[in-house]
Parts: sequence; C-alpha cells; structure tokens
Amino acid sequence: MGQLGKRLGTGIGWRPEIAGAVEDMPGIDWVEVVAENVCPGHLPDSLLRLRERGVTVVPHGVSLGLGGAERPDEGRLTALAERVEALGAPLVTEHIAYVRAGGALTATQPLEAGHLLPVPRTRDALDVLCENVRIAQDALPVPLAVENIAALVSWPGEEMTEGQFLYELVERTGVRLLIDVANLHTNHVNRGEDPGKALDELPVEAIAYVHVAGGFERDGVWHDSHAHPVPEPVLAVLADLASRVSPPGVLLERDENFPEPGGLERELDAIRTTVKTSGDAVVDVLGERRDVPAASDAARQRTAVAEAALLSALVAGTPAPEGFDHARLKVQSHALAAKRADVVAKVAPELPEILGAAYRGEFLAYARTRPMTGGYRHDALDFAWHLMLAGRPEDADARRRLRDWWLERSGPAPLSRRPAARLLRATRRALLRR
Repeated sequence: MGQLGKRLGTGIGWRPEIAGAVEDMPGIDWVEVVAENVCPGHLPDSLLRLRERGVTVVPHGVSLGLGGAERPDEGRLTALAERVEALGAPLVTEHIAYVRAGGALTATQPLEAGHLLPVPRTRDALDVLCENVRIAQDALPVPLAVENIAALVSWPGEEMTEGQFLYELVERTGVRLLIDVANLHTNHVNRGEDPGKALDELPVEAIAYVHVAGGFERDGVWHDSHAHPVPEPVLAVLADLASRVSPPGVLLERDENFPEPGGLERELDAIRTTVKTSGDAVVDVLGERRDVPAASDAARQRTAVAEAALLSALVAGTPAPEGFDHARLKVQSHALAAKRADVVAKVAPELPEILGAAYRGEFLAYARTRPMTGGYRHDALDFAWHLMLAGRPEDADARRRLRDWWLERSGPAPLSRRPAARLLRATRRALLRR
C-alpha cells in the first residue's frame, strides 16, 4: 500500500457554507469532504477549483458502519470508491462505529441511528471490526484510515481500553488511524478515560492525520458539537500527541455555527502553533494490508444482539440493556432525536418552512414513536405521511402544501418488487389525491 507520498499539512473540513472562505484562506494545504455529500459526476465548483490549485481533497465517510455486526454493504463501498476516484484522493477515511443494527442477524426490525455509536471493546467486536476493515481495504483503491469516535455512554464489561483496542486493530489489519483529539477529550469528560493513557497505548506510527474540533460542556456532559471554537483542553491533547509523533496532517472540523473567516483562520493558526511548538518527533507511517481471519458467526451474532439492544433502547424506547447508565442513555437518546430533527430539516428544508415554529415539536413527537429505519430523506417522507394521517397541520393551506410536497417526492424512487409495498404506495397516493 505504501506511504502517502507527501505530508498533508494543515487542512479544514470543506462545507458548502464556507466554500468561498476556504478558497480564500491562506495556508490551506488540504480539505476533507463528507463523502456522502458529494456526487462523483457533479463535484462542487469550489472543490474543482481547489483541486486545480493543487489542494488535496480527502473523502470522509460516515455511513459504512464498520463496527456493525453485518459485513460492509457492497453498494456503499462501491459508492465510496467512486468518490475517491472522482476526487483523486490519496486516502479515504471512515469511523470505528456502528450506525445501524437489527435485521437478519437478530430477526428484529432494522434500525438506523443516524449517528455514530461506540463499538463495545470486546474480543467479539474486535474480530468483527477487523474483518470488516479488511473487506473495506480490499474494495477501496487507496489506503483506509479509521477514526476514534466520541461517546456519551460506556459499554459494560469491556475487555480493552481504547488504546489497546486500536493497537490490536492496527496490528491485525495494518489500517491507518485518524485520531480525533477532540473525541479523546470528550471521552475523558464523559467516560473518565485518560487521553494521555490512550496515546501511550495506541500505535502513533499508524496515524494518517488528526482531527481537531470544538464542543461544549453542559451538566457534566461534553457535547462534541463541531459548532464551537476549539478549547484549550483539546489543544492540550493535540500538544501531547504532537510531542510523540509529527502528524502527517492536522485538520480543523467545523460543521455549523460558522464564524467569520478570520475566526477560522485564528483557530488554524492556534493548531499550527500547537503542533510546531510541541515537538518534532518523526515516525514512519504503517499501512500494509494483512491477512485477517474471518470473524466467527457466533462473534457476529453476539455483537449483533448487543448492538441492536443498545440502539433499540436509544431510538425505540425499549428497556435499557443491563449495565448501562440509564441517565446517560437518556441524554444520548435526546441527542439522537435532536440531530435527527436537524438533519431532516437540512435535507428537506421545505418541511420547517411549511410547518413553521411547530416543526421541531412535531418532529420530536414523531421520533419518539417512529424509529428511523432508512436514510434521512426516507425519514422526511415518513414524517410528512405521519402528519397527514393525523390531519395536520391544521391550517388547510399548509396541509395542501405538505400533501403536494409528499406527492412530488414520493414518486421518482424505484418501485418495490413486492406486491404489498406497491399496493401500499398506490393506496397512499390515491388517498392523498382525493
């Protein structure tokens, strides 16, 4: 697989809202883009201009669910590989997390988290993750790096620390690491994990690059918001990491609540200064693919049951699995519902426009009884259908606009081959046209 060929340098997460500002920023060596948010045949003009200037673009996936009990979906892997090729990227990144559970392995309803959830640090989960990473490595045309995530909850009965878990993952697969120092800080506050100990244990020589981001603390819980300035404790973790290894790249993540360009530039300057003044240790980068034994069916089954139970408690209101902190599960559940409402409002901005101030309350009430089973666009359509069945909104004009919106967007999707699904769809449309 070899090395990347050059150091990435200092970068920033590319988002449409700050595209122009990023193009004008001095000292930007590379950008990272959410892979699922770009179409290979229709790349944003801003990204094309950056590439023409020699700025490296790295796709960052969020939907593979490499830590899930199921093997990675071939369609998702193909789509990710297409984005790698379209962007001319030297590597691609994903997360050590699961995003969906249930289904065939547990004979239960498939559920979507709409968010990255922590993988239990057990031998079973490690076996599953290693095989899933190997499958992804074989399907992708460039090196893969995987990111440690932030979490509000801890799994009971874990068999390894985060550093030990990451060390074994790298040892067994040769995968690179994307270390998020903000997530290390988050897990310090939320789970009592020492960032220094994690850095002691993980293989820093495998680091492909580093994420830095902001957040906030409320009622003893750190929220990794990506919407606030980078705080000093996160820079301190970055300094600790940079004293051990010279990271090939460091990137500022900001997803919303964007400051004026000068604010972003000051954060980038603080990141550069922290790395520069913390040491110049240089370690060769790992990255050779290795043979990984297949995870046993029993390991996948046990992991599937555990992950499905947690996700169901978070999004479907089932009892909390034994050993979890019920208060933290409640916080996580509310956070998932809030994010779901926010993302649906972004992918279907007509809904908050039609519903006005009632949108958020209506959606959160819907989310309490209707867990997400597909993507966010599917969720938006289901939410609209739920409202119309209940005769809402009460305003006749708003109800007509909602009906027209649903009819317009529910048609183009490919028809199901199942007769029952086709009949249900036809019935829905007939009822709405009355």
